[in-house]
Formats: sequence, structure tokens, C-alpha cells
Amino acid sequence: MRFMVIVKASKDSEAGKMPTQKQLADMGKFNEEMVKAGMMLDGAGLKPSSKGARIVFKGGKATVVDGPFPETEQLVAGYWIIQAKSLEELKEWMKRCPELHDGGGELEIRPLYELSDFEPGEGLKIHEKLDAEMKSQK
Repeated sequence: MRFMVIVKASKDSEAGKMPTQKQLADMGKFNEEMVKAGMMLDGAGLKPSSKGARIVFKGGKATVVDGPFPETEQLVAGYWIIQAKSLEELKEWMKRCPELHDGGGELEIRPLYELSDFEPGEGLKIHEKLDAEMKSQK
């Protein structure tokens, strides 16, 4: 199963505060363990929301809202895409994660939909074709 592990933002991450060399090294070691275990498929930190934008869809119209966004506790500061046997296995791994921000941090784990979760049909065929194209580009 594939999962997204979402690193919740903090006041420091939203201020653009970079990790210390120790935090960076600790996270590198943790990521290295997951890569060696064949679990980590992707991961990155995100720049503050002040560097981004949201596209809001309402009433058939798309509106751009530039950051920053005020709800820090609802924002994302980074992510991993992880391949794990189960949610339980991943929870055990993530409990070993180094401290994300000074004073703590929070992770959210969400399973990803797989193409096999959807009913067969024309819509699924389009996504299967796109999936094959993306895999061939790697």
C-alpha cells in the first residue's frame, strides 16, 4: 500500500526558518533507513505558504488566492510518499521520526487510492494510460 505522510506546518516553517544541521542530518539518516527498507518513494520539504497560491473553485469559476495563509495548523510543511505493508507498519516507522520542528511537530498519515480501487470504465482507462506514460518518463 502507498501512503502520504503529511508534515504539518509550524510557526517556524511558515516563517521560512531552515532546519539546523543536526535536524537535517537526523532526518537524512531516518530517510536513508526508509530508502534502504524499500519504503520511501518520494519526499520533500515545502517552502512557506507565502511563496505559494491556492486555486479556489466555486460556482464554475476558478479564483487565485496568493499566500501566505493564516491557518498555520492546517498547512503542510512537507511530505513523504511511502510504500508499506500496512498502516500499522507505517505508524511504527513514523514514531521513530526525528523531531520535525523545534518543540515538536505533527504528522498525518493517509492511504493513497490505487487505480485498482476504481471501477473499470472509460475514466479508469484514461488514468491507466497516464500512469503508464508517467512511469515510462522516469
